This record gives sequence, structure tokens and C-alpha cells, in this order.
Amino acid sequence: MTRTEPAETPLGDAFHLYDTTLRDGAQREGITYSVADKLAVARLLDELGVGFIEGGWPGALPKDTEFFARAAKGELELKHAALVAFGSTRKAGTRASEDPQVRALLDAEAPVVTLVAKSDLRHIERALRVDVDEACEMVRDTVAFLTGEGRRVFLDAEHFFDGYAFSPDTALRVLDAGANAGADVVVLCDTNGGQLPLGLAETVREVKDRTGFRLGIHCQDDTSCAVANSVAAVQAGATHVQCTANGYGERAGNADLFAVTGNLVTKLGMEVLPTGGAAELTRVSHALAEIANLAPDTHQAYVGSSAFAHKAGLHASAIKVDPLLYNHIDPSSVGNGMRVLVTEMAGRASLELKGRELGVDLAGRPEALTNAVRKVKDLEAEGWSFEAADASLELLLRREVSDASGEEPVTPPFHLESYRVVLDHRSDGEVVSEATVKVHVNGHRVIATAEGNGPVHAMDAALREALSPHLSWLDTVELSDYKVRILPSNPGTHAVTRVLLESSDGEREWTTVGVHGNIVEASWMALCDALVHKSLTVRD
Repeated sequence: MTRTEPAETPLGDAFHLYDTTLRDGAQREGITYSVADKLAVARLLDELGVGFIEGGWPGALPKDTEFFARAAKGELELKHAALVAFGSTRKAGTRASEDPQVRALLDAEAPVVTLVAKSDLRHIERALRVDVDEACEMVRDTVAFLTGEGRRVFLDAEHFFDGYAFSPDTALRVLDAGANAGADVVVLCDTNGGQLPLGLAETVREVKDRTGFRLGIHCQDDTSCAVANSVAAVQAGATHVQCTANGYGERAGNADLFAVTGNLVTKLGMEVLPTGGAAELTRVSHALAEIANLAPDTHQAYVGSSAFAHKAGLHASAIKVDPLLYNHIDPSSVGNGMRVLVTEMAGRASLELKGRELGVDLAGRPEALTNAVRKVKDLEAEGWSFEAADASLELLLRREVSDASGEEPVTPPFHLESYRVVLDHRSDGEVVSEATVKVHVNGHRVIATAEGNGPVHAMDAALREALSPHLSWLDTVELSDYKVRILPSNPGTHAVTRVLLESSDGEREWTTVGVHGNIVEASWMALCDALVHKSLTVRD
């Protein structure tokens, strides 16, 4: 816990990848981290290899105070990162050594402290209600006190870009007060998130030329430019960049750690992570989303599940020749993978590539490929969608290969005779669904009835009761997600329901789809596909 600089990073202390997920990222609406969550987040960020982890504001927030206390007692062992405590400069009219908030930063026992100081004349006069001389003395005194106590200090110059545009001399005086008192880095903050890349880079370059100080950058995303602004600042001379996991933060968020890192590593060739760290970006991004209790952004740059997904047939034709023709990098370099999406836009190349991905060889089987393309397009026109239902698509492709080649067909583990679902509204107000299924399995005709809190739940329960004695693997399969969409209908026609069913066996997940005018039948289709797909992977 005593290290003040990043360890085992190729660029070492020459460049800082600084994460503030636990402080600035935690200000996102809907995110609430427990202390245990904060410790878990810090461990993941350290595994990734960031240089500095800002743990929060001790003394201001009880959870943050507890986090630092538990970290100091040994609950947080960091291999790569240095832990940072965040706080403000001393209050006006007192001394840093006597300010309880500054003392709390020392009590946190973090080896690095980041201080926030206002650098906009308007904020100094209207919010702090002091003059510039006192504001600079607050910075100078606090930095000098903390460095005198053995702490490494970074200075966050809050509202710097707005302040520099309004009163350059004031903004630079604040930087000068911090740097000359011992701050290792002065961080230029786009606190309102209103900057654009070219103007921001010009300011960074100008400040660097005028001061010679080591500069950092901290960008909010209110113009959707936080990542671009951060990278532009690095190109203009900043050697310390502050980000949050997945761009979490208040309002529109902060610069996304994973997009910034992806750009620095793959576009600028900067080794800002330990060897092999870049390949962990996708895994860590998704793990941190889980802790935040937020769904991963499927379209997030570099790490989103759709970041290297291709739908258009024209793309697929080129990818078949060389994947890099339509991928800006090798997806595996950031721990991601390429996917081909199959929709009504799919051509032969798309489906052949998708088949290869799913383990179905369509190469050299023109009849099966032609029939599969036609079938997919026809089904998509009726409301089916295979983009997120790889398991159903795999079954379709296997059936087409079997039909065209005469190979052994895909054999379902059971056959339906009939099913019935009824809704029972009881006198006490309880609403219960009851399902009865009649199926044939392993030469037996089986009838089973079960209740559930809805028609799909009841149908699944009845089917399991009927099949469990005959399919030993069935108990491992569970429904993990169920999504329904009512599709727009043409005038004079019935509405169509699309059901997506996600299943899991504890080791992998797969998704199936069903489409019908009746939601129960659509659900039955998806449910049957889920079990048939699982049966292909086991021998009962």
C-alpha cells in the first residue's frame, strides 16, 4: 500500500492511466456501491493493470472512509496500481495541518492524494467567496502539507478549460500554486464536459508550452467527446489521463476507460497496460458492469458484444476473404470476438461465415446454403429475428444441411402430441396458470400437468415433469431470461409476438426464438428449440 507509482507497466511512471470509477463513476444515477463492491471493483481494475485507482473521498463519505480503512488493514492487495484518496484543499482562513478534511486524507493511509481546486475566477469569487490570492494559498498550503507528510499529490484543476477561456492568468496561477508546492501532476478538468477535441488540444498544448508542468486530463462526456478529448489531450502532451469504467459518471458520464485505453494501445501504440492487459479489456468491462448492476452496453467501442458484429452481406463477403477488411483491429487484441449477424440483409457469404462460427459447414453445399438463405429471408419477413438467437439459427442450418444432403436429421429428444394452458382466477384473488402436456419420449407417451405463475412458467414446469425421468440432463437446464416483443402488424392482420428465450446449463448460455400470433405458441417454439439445442451437446 506504500507504492506511489504504477508497477510492472511498460511505460512505468512516464504515463499514468488513472481510474476514478469509485469516486466520479459512482456519481452516475442508479449506481450505488457497497464497500464490498468497491473492494471488488478495485481488484478488477488492478488485475487490468491501471496505474492509479481513486478510491473515493475519505472523511466526506462514511463508505469511502470505511473502504480506505479496510484497504489499509490488508483487504486490498494491489499488484499494479497505487491507491489514491480524493479530497479538496483546505478551507479558507485556516491551515492545512488543522483542517479535519485534510487530516482525513492522511488518515486514509493512501500513498497518493488527488486534490480538487477551483481554477475558474468565477467559481473562486462566487462559490468559494475568496480572492485569487487566498485560493492559490489554499492550494499551496495543502499541497505542501501533504507532500511534507510523504504523500504524492496530484492537483485536479476544476473547470479549467472554462476558467482558462474566461481568465487565463487566474487559471495558470492556480496551476502554478500547486506545481511549485510539490504537486507532481496538474490535471486540466473539463468539468462541464463542453469542450471539443481541436479546441481542447490547442489549450493543452498552449498550457504545456507556457508552464512546462506535467499535465493530466479529466473529461466529462456532455458533448459525447470525452474519449476523443482525452486522446486529443494525450496527443497534445498530457501524460496522465483520468477515466471511469464504461464511462460511468454523473450526467452524460466520463471518458470511458476501455475506449481510451483501446485507442492508446491500438492506435497510438502506447503500452499503458502490463503485457497482456489489453486482452482483458472486454472481460473486465463486463465484470464491472455486473458489479454496478447495469447491463453491458452492447454497442460500446472495443468491448461491446456488437463492436465487431457484421450484418450486411457486402461486409460478410469481404470478411470471408480477410476479417481485417471490415474490422479496424483484431478483436482478440482487446479480448473480444467477431460475430456475423444473420438477418434479411444476409447473403450467402454471411450465412456461410455464421455457419462456420456455429460449427455447421455450409462450404461446398450450395443447395443447402441457397435453401437456408431463402428460409432465413422468408422467416425474417414474417417477424422472426436470428440476430440474438444463435441456437435457433444453428438448428435451422442443421436441418437444411440434413434435408439437402440426406444426412442424419436433427432429432428432437421428444415429440409433442398436444398441450393446453388455462388461467385460473381464484376466489381469493390469486391468479394461477395450469398447463398440461402430452408428449412422446423414448417410446413412451407421457402426460403431465403443472402450475406456474404464468402460462410459460406452467408450460415449462409441465414439460419438465414429463421429460425429467427420461432425460437425465434436463435438470441442468434453466431459463435465465425471457423477452417478449409485440411486432407491428399490417392493417387487417393479427399482431405477431416474438419471444426470445435465454437458457443456461451452468457452463454456457444459448438463445432461441419463437414467433406466432399467440404468445403461448411463440413461447413453446422457443422452449422446444432450447431443449433440442441442448440435446445436441449431450448423449443421454
